[in-house]
Amino acid sequence: MIKVDNLSYSFPQVDLYNKVSFTLEDGQHCAFIGASGSGKSTLIDMIMDPESYLFDGKLEIDPNCKIGYVSQFSQVDKTKEITVFEYIAQPFIKLQDEIASICSQMGTSDDIETLLEKYQEALDAFEAIDGDNYESNINKKLNLANLTKHKDRMISELSGGEFKLIQIIKEMLNNPDLLIMDEPDVFLDFENLNSLKNLINSHKKTILVITHNRYLLNHCFNKIIHLENTEIQEFDGRYIDYNFSLLQTKIELQEMAMADEEEIARNEALIEILREKATYNADASRGRALKARVKIQERLEANRIKAPFVDIKQPYINLTTNNEIEETVALKVEDFGIAFDEVLLENVNFEIKSTDKVAIVGTNGVGKTTLLKEIFKNNHQSIEINENIEFLNIEMSYLSQMQGEVLNESNTILQEFYDVGFETYGEIRRYVAKYGFDADILTQKIESLSGGEKNILQLAKVSASKANMLLMDEPTSHLDIYSQMALEKAIADYKGAILMISHDYHFIVNCVDYVLLIENKTIRKMSMRKFRKMIYANHFDKDYLAMEEKKKSVELKIATALRDTDFEKARTLSEELEEIVKSM
Repeated sequence: MIKVDNLSYSFPQVDLYNKVSFTLEDGQHCAFIGASGSGKSTLIDMIMDPESYLFDGKLEIDPNCKIGYVSQFSQVDKTKEITVFEYIAQPFIKLQDEIASICSQMGTSDDIETLLEKYQEALDAFEAIDGDNYESNINKKLNLANLTKHKDRMISELSGGEFKLIQIIKEMLNNPDLLIMDEPDVFLDFENLNSLKNLINSHKKTILVITHNRYLLNHCFNKIIHLENTEIQEFDGRYIDYNFSLLQTKIELQEMAMADEEEIARNEALIEILREKATYNADASRGRALKARVKIQERLEANRIKAPFVDIKQPYINLTTNNEIEETVALKVEDFGIAFDEVLLENVNFEIKSTDKVAIVGTNGVGKTTLLKEIFKNNHQSIEINENIEFLNIEMSYLSQMQGEVLNESNTILQEFYDVGFETYGEIRRYVAKYGFDADILTQKIESLSGGEKNILQLAKVSASKANMLLMDEPTSHLDIYSQMALEKAIADYKGAILMISHDYHFIVNCVDYVLLIENKTIRKMSMRKFRKMIYANHFDKDYLAMEEKKKSVELKIATALRDTDFEKARTLSEELEEIVKSM
């Protein structure tokens, strides 16, 4: 269906692809993974519209290939007065109306042949999307995604997560040969994430999905395309098997590369000795010996084992405070409520201590973001920020799921940090380099960055604030897996209070002390033990999450062993990991 052969493409500031090749066959469900900013979305854009890009190499797409697309950035149109069913049915109704119009024209037109051609084309298009059964097909998809109850609701009433699933259903029923989805899991709650899994697994045609979601990666795909460091690696099989294979390869390659480096170093030392002797003694034999040794060195360099395919890239995220914090009540919410067209929250009561790490959880659309914003504004009579702590004022910093609320996307990276108080170019360059932003992109506009890069930039701003209370709305959105891990560590080391919204179960379990569960328009505190039990019962296979956490722990140990060049330990851990993978 799609063949990419030796494709190269660059922006002025960075090379994205260097002679990458891969194929995508009919019926494959392919996950497209890679670090934030590696060029995944750009490659998707090239597949959808190759004529708009100047690239080297070949991009072959079946000319009859019909491509569907679901963007990572989609907002509910609050002005649309249309039901969910009507929204999904739009392509079918449009074709029905077209067919009826052509039939009506046939009664008065002299150009019957042209109308017959148009009529046949419309009928073929209607048949291609199984138009005769569209009502039942829509109902089946809604039932599969557990959205039947929303069938007659207005589109404008849906949450962002619900609308994303509706978009996916609409694209699937349009029956494309290839369905491309760019991070469809972002902002989905646990229930909707399972619905997405069911939709993907039920789809019979080819799917290409950009995702960093560990649950989807382990449950939905039979092919992996991994873009990293301008190169691509493809793997036919499950992500869990790919990840294991990759780690094994890394161990072998790194050990071989280390041996090569040692041999090159030994030979370089010999060359220096011979060069020194030849300086003081012009004997022809010494000159020949030196030339021979240099030739050996050239061969060693040419045959040097390539560095492991993927270095685990973790940005340096360091969340610090200006003050040492003693444990006391930092935030108190009493009898909080909020309503728009209807009541979202009422009788909300909770308090957070100055060192608590807390997650607000709940289904899409229950008012989590609204609550977090009200706390940050701190102008509601029901919200009290403790500003009377001896030697300490509570200072808040906010990370938004809508990145443009925190970042001025028309700014360059450089200007953004001048605006928050950095004084010199060198200071900014050194600071943002820790987060993976090289000097050559400092003058790049923020709007041109990927979603993951923007979130990393938000984290860099939050870190620079040195605030002692962090409010974070979906902090892992768009982040690649290793950036998520770096953030988990930063939160664990942070000395202040954190109140976050997250739908990422792995992240919540690894980061917080307890959760605040929104249900029935109010909030109740829940221990992590009870939360785990609830999530297991309602959303996941009994043993999956425990095994996934165990697997991740061993993978991190292997990564550490490789950094320390402890290959024996890495191999032992690899055997342990293999047993875990076999059981999943």
